[in-house]
Amino acid sequence: MQEPAAAPRIAASLLPIMGVVFVAFLVIGLAMPVLPLHVHDGLGFGTFVVGLVAGSQFAASLISRPWAGHYSDRRGAKRAVVVGLLAAAASGVLYLVSLGFSDAPLKSVAILLLGRALLGAAESFIITAAVSWGLALADAGSAGKVIAWVGSAMFAAFAIGAPAGSALYAAYGFAAIAGATAAAPLLALLLVAPLPAVAPVQHARFSFAEVIGAVWVPGLGSALASVGFGAVTTFVALLFASRGWSNGWLAYTAYAVAFILARMFFSHVADAIGGAKVALVCVAIEAAGQALIWLAVRPEMALAGAALTGFGFSLVYPGFGVEAVRRVPAQSRGLAMGAYTAFLDLAQGLASPALGLIATGARLNVVFLASGATVLCAALVASWLMTHPTTVDGCPQ
Repeated sequence: MQEPAAAPRIAASLLPIMGVVFVAFLVIGLAMPVLPLHVHDGLGFGTFVVGLVAGSQFAASLISRPWAGHYSDRRGAKRAVVVGLLAAAASGVLYLVSLGFSDAPLKSVAILLLGRALLGAAESFIITAAVSWGLALADAGSAGKVIAWVGSAMFAAFAIGAPAGSALYAAYGFAAIAGATAAAPLLALLLVAPLPAVAPVQHARFSFAEVIGAVWVPGLGSALASVGFGAVTTFVALLFASRGWSNGWLAYTAYAVAFILARMFFSHVADAIGGAKVALVCVAIEAAGQALIWLAVRPEMALAGAALTGFGFSLVYPGFGVEAVRRVPAQSRGLAMGAYTAFLDLAQGLASPALGLIATGARLNVVFLASGATVLCAALVASWLMTHPTTVDGCPQ
């Protein structure tokens, strides 16, 4: 079995993996600000269908997490990343096919839903395997840092992808987004090819049911906190458009920049003082951001709210993630990260359509009041974890 890298080498070991994650998730960032507009304005559907299309990606991720985790643990993380990249490219092809049925909106959105579902499965394989790969290269005390850094590459892709996607959509329409979605993952394969594979650990592993039992509490906390992320990614562009504010993509960038800065300067804190403590503080910050968007009367307020949401959720996810990882043995980390992230996918798959229904029956900003209240519930989970710490064998620390 490969020995963990020494602390000074962790960053160098993770950088190539982060590069792969960045390129792979750039395609999701491209679609974030324009997919709701394409479905709403281009195909003529309401906010519920917008939420359904957005949520279908997370629903597919949820279903595929156990498979992705098992595959990564048993066949190796590198191979799982390659499978994910190929699936992501295929989703872009389906986006292109959906454009051929623009005169039949129901058929077009059905194909688009299929493409989003395939992209969700691809995302599941890529991020689950990438984190598992990073954990195998790092020492046991750097789990929070690995989760934070790999996730930072993902959100850097969102930060750059949002304005790039808006520009492509404005100049060339949704066809440009579809073409980029098909091409970028194939380019990422060039980054994966020279990277060394890490052999799977050949020991008895937890079953999926055992892993769920070990990680469900931190998973629930992450799920509740992720609703704020879903509200921003799905509805903030429509909020800007409904208020007549220009450059709605800036909200995605504000979110992602704050997210990345938080991880740059504070990624070590969860490993140092405990994930639950970090999650408790950052849940309050995220909820405050959601409240600011709800109350926004100027675009600057909404941008500040998006930034606070990004800063808070940035450290909530690795905070609860540290609590999840230390509850399972090393040979089940891929499955553990898949199960842990599945709770986030479940929340997104349910929350996006539910928030869409709220938006249908009320003013659009009320979405952010509902999501902020949901985020605050994660504070209860963090508080429980602080009073019930456990080790991998389930015993108190």
